[in-house]
Amino acid sequence: MMTPRERWLALLHRDKPDRIPTDYWATDEVTGRLLRELRCADKEELYTALRIDGVTEVKPVRTVEHFPTDPLADMWGVRRKAISYGSGSYDEFDNHPLEQVSSVEEIHAYAWPRVEDNDFERFAHDVASAPRHRILCAGNYEPFLLYCALRGMELAMMDLKVEPEIVDAALEHIFQYHYQLNARLFEIGKGRIDMTYVAEDLGGQTSLLFGVPEIRKYILPRQKKMAELARSFGVHLFYHTDGAAREIIPDLLDVTGIEILNPIQWRCPGMEREGLVRDFGKRVIFHGAVDNQFTIPFGTAADVRNEVMDNIRIFSGSRWICAPCHNLQPVTPTVNISTLYETIYEHGV
Repeated sequence: MMTPRERWLALLHRDKPDRIPTDYWATDEVTGRLLRELRCADKEELYTALRIDGVTEVKPVRTVEHFPTDPLADMWGVRRKAISYGSGSYDEFDNHPLEQVSSVEEIHAYAWPRVEDNDFERFAHDVASAPRHRILCAGNYEPFLLYCALRGMELAMMDLKVEPEIVDAALEHIFQYHYQLNARLFEIGKGRIDMTYVAEDLGGQTSLLFGVPEIRKYILPRQKKMAELARSFGVHLFYHTDGAAREIIPDLLDVTGIEILNPIQWRCPGMEREGLVRDFGKRVIFHGAVDNQFTIPFGTAADVRNEVMDNIRIFSGSRWICAPCHNLQPVTPTVNISTLYETIYEHGV
């Protein structure tokens, strides 16, 4: 039998794994519940119990965690507030430190974080001690989401049309930090880091969140540079975009050069699985596709089993990693989660 890492790498190298690989995305509340109910000591035991080929992510630890002039803000100057949704909570942005900025000069004068303020010795230790039977992921890059936090969602969207110089200047600072940081991480973990996350939520529930021209101008060129950096170290590219992103997938393949596409929200227009396999199945690995808006949280165990079986059939002519299409939420019954992984283990050979 292959190890979880070997299964992922087989797909990435266009070889045939012994079975369909799996992954796990969930909120902390769900993970905590599963650990208690399945009597697992940690996530590694949980992965073993549910036979999940999950990823190990190693993150650098900051030596300077807070903004210079605001001890309650993170290194970007953004404060967060826990907002309850009943069965759990999410940290939402509580301020937008660049919302009053009106010039490129102010953008340049902002106290942007320094790459030097990371504990690289600790990172090297964490990489060396990471389990070798699992895919190791390090580094991330999701610039426009961060720009929305700094500027505010409404202003950020309007800036794409009316303040292009401000958008470009801020995104360049964000890019430079992540590029320099990822270069350090990839060098330290050379030969051990398998994968990096590049992301941008380009799709909403029914269409793209903003126009293709804006994505091509502001997002793709820097994503391409980040992808080229990763490839220069032999690091594979995992790409996340929610929603109805069908229109921009050709650009993600041709420009960014993505290798894994997540999360495949197939209920969104244009994201139908059969069409994605037909048009892109030879070029990209599909990740996710087990519906997390209706089937897993509100369906029966039989519904979950049927959907996994549908996915096995639909993705049979392509490469697929079975996983929920985004984080499992606290409303999701444990039996549905178990059924997902039991079904793919039973039928995913």
